[in-house]
Amino acid sequence: MRVVFLGNAKWSVPSLEALAESTHEVALVLTRVPRPGGRGNRPIPTPVSEAARRIGLPLQEIETVKAGPGLEELTEARPDVLAVVAYGEIVPKAVLDVPRIAPVNVHFSLLPALRGAAPVQRAILAGLDRTGVTTIRMDQGMDTGPILAQADEPIRPEDDAGSLGDRLAQIGGRLLVETIDGSGAGTIEERPQDDAQATYAPKLKPDDRKIDWSRPAEEIVRLVRAMAPEPGAATTFRGRGLKILRARLRGKPHLPLGFEWEPGQFFFWDRELGVLTGDAAVVSLHEVQPEGRKRMSGGDFFRGYRPQPGERLGEAAGGTPARG
Repeated sequence: MRVVFLGNAKWSVPSLEALAESTHEVALVLTRVPRPGGRGNRPIPTPVSEAARRIGLPLQEIETVKAGPGLEELTEARPDVLAVVAYGEIVPKAVLDVPRIAPVNVHFSLLPALRGAAPVQRAILAGLDRTGVTTIRMDQGMDTGPILAQADEPIRPEDDAGSLGDRLAQIGGRLLVETIDGSGAGTIEERPQDDAQATYAPKLKPDDRKIDWSRPAEEIVRLVRAMAPEPGAATTFRGRGLKILRARLRGKPHLPLGFEWEPGQFFFWDRELGVLTGDAAVVSLHEVQPEGRKRMSGGDFFRGYRPQPGERLGEAAGGTPARG
């Protein structure tokens, strides 16, 4: 089978590598042109671009595949299959009609659950204990095409978006090759998605990162896991930004009689730096990153910043800045 690969992200790379090691021909890799970033704001190629060069695959960096040079390159490659993995752009009918057999998308959820741009993070936020990978024959909707193959995967208690996404990406590479194998052999049986069972995983916005310490501790820990390792769950300390990168639920301590606690207040428990939450439970801070500083352990943060009794993270109810 002659395949054109379309993708941008780190989680696209295992699928590209799996195709390169398969019996199929990767005729062309299409990925976004480098964008400025990092120190010096220099153009940075996508992970897919770097992987294609490392493997030695034909590569074109394009602004879009919807029209212009990107669509021309795709058409001239005459693919049997267009494989799309973490590309981040809804493609039109003109693109979907190019491959001889099918446009195939690898999506990191068990569709029709978690359609959209952030299925890995949203699965953790929702407190799911299982998720998975689905390959679909793409249509013009957002992750609505008929299902070709699926594989499920447990969400481990220690998973963050990085570790879970890495596993799903590896599964996705295997599933993509199996799907293309089956498409060529005529053994794939498509099945339509049940739209009535659909749930959604919209793109994460900056406000989605913000920790509301008045929420239950378990919910806050899920937020931290979902936002790690990047961009990190966000709060403030002494008027400056603070990312919470790793945290764990410690449960509800026996508060001293008359102790007046507030959500976001520091609480030291068994030599761990903790924060009180809306349900009077404690979230231990294991890794943080103060604004303008490198990542550090909760212990190093305590030794360097010495938070005082009564100081809080975030803002008090009504938007009043926390003490300190």
